[in-house]
Parts: sequence; C-alpha cells; structure tokens
Amino acid sequence: MEIHIREIEGQAVIILDIKGEIDLYNAPDIKDTIKTQIDAGKKKVIINLKGVSYIDSSGIGALISSLSNLKKVGGGLKIIHVYDSVKKVFELTKLTSFFEIYNNEDEAVGNFKD
Repeated sequence: MEIHIREIEGQAVIILDIKGEIDLYNAPDIKDTIKTQIDAGKKKVIINLKGVSYIDSSGIGALISSLSNLKKVGGGLKIIHVYDSVKKVFELTKLTSFFEIYNNEDEAVGNFKD
C-alpha cells in the first residue's frame, strides 16, 4: 500500500491518495498518517480510495478510529472514489451512512464546514 499526501492550498484540506490493498498489515499506517496530520494542526482530511482494490475489517477499523480522532479536535473525514469490492464492504457493514462518501474531490471539499 502507498499513501501519497497532498494539500489543497487555501482550503486547509489534506488528501490521502491511497493505492493498493488496505489490510491488517498496513491499516495502522493510515491511522499513523492521520495522527501526524492532526499533530501538525490539520483537521480536514479526505481519503481517496480510487486506487484501492481491497479493504478488510482492519482497514475499516483504521478509518473509524481516524474519523473519531479527527472529530475530537473539531475536524472531519470524507471518503471519495469508493468503487466495486471496496464499496461492497462499506455497504455490507452499513458504514455508507456512518462515513461521508463523495464521488469526487470537489464535492468533498465543498462539504467541509469552517
């Protein structure tokens, strides 16, 4: 799994472009990356799952934990580009209503509250 971090200038929004599979072995990397962003004062995070072909319960747990940590500091987490097998996991676990899921970056950025 690879995580590429970028920031939308003027919006204070961090985007994590994730590529590969999210599983037991690398899910903690997502939590650690988001914790580092929180420690740096970044509270608005978008997870881009466009390049993710598989996610297991550990990955879902990392996203839930990250959302909770962001909410504690007054921030938020949005998820974009959820496709196929990954979308199925979100639907089966009934997390499509728990997470804010958007089709694209612009929609997600526009739905952050200042």
